[in-house]
Amino acid sequence: MKNKPVLIDEVLDHLPHLIRLRLPWLMLGLFIAFLSTMFVSRFEEIISENISLAFFLPMIVYMSDAVGTQSETIFVRQLQMGKMNLKKYLLMEFQIGLFMGIFLGSAIFAAAYLWLKSMPVALTVGWAMFTNILIAPTIAVVIPEFLYKRHSDPALGAGPFATVIQDTLSLVIYFLIAALIIRA
Repeated sequence: MKNKPVLIDEVLDHLPHLIRLRLPWLMLGLFIAFLSTMFVSRFEEIISENISLAFFLPMIVYMSDAVGTQSETIFVRQLQMGKMNLKKYLLMEFQIGLFMGIFLGSAIFAAAYLWLKSMPVALTVGWAMFTNILIAPTIAVVIPEFLYKRHSDPALGAGPFATVIQDTLSLVIYFLIAALIIRA
């Protein structure tokens, strides 16, 4: 027996339902991202004094998201299989974050210093990378677990929500560290 081809009408019938499921999470993300943008604007003076801090923004945000996405994808798959000890899993993810944070934070510290010859910028970038990578796996596990416990599909909400939370925390951490180091 041949597989029945998917008709356009069958796909479109599901479109409004899929949008209703996905859009609220994206709207929440847009709102939180706007708040994050407003927060970053408060550091305009620090950025204008040391524009090279802006060079590293995409890297700081991306790496935090990448580590979080890896952890989240694996965790959501584990949730579907059941039988998981959350405390042990969180400890393992924390250890992974610690190792990767040390490694990646050190690597970007060295690269930033070699490139810009600025110890304050290199320290800021290195510490921010370390801190963000350290916490990313925990955030990536806690958010889907919370949604799962509330009987919400973590595959729909965890990605957008965890991403915007991680992005916002990445920026907050980066600029707070920059304020401490650059202004010291």
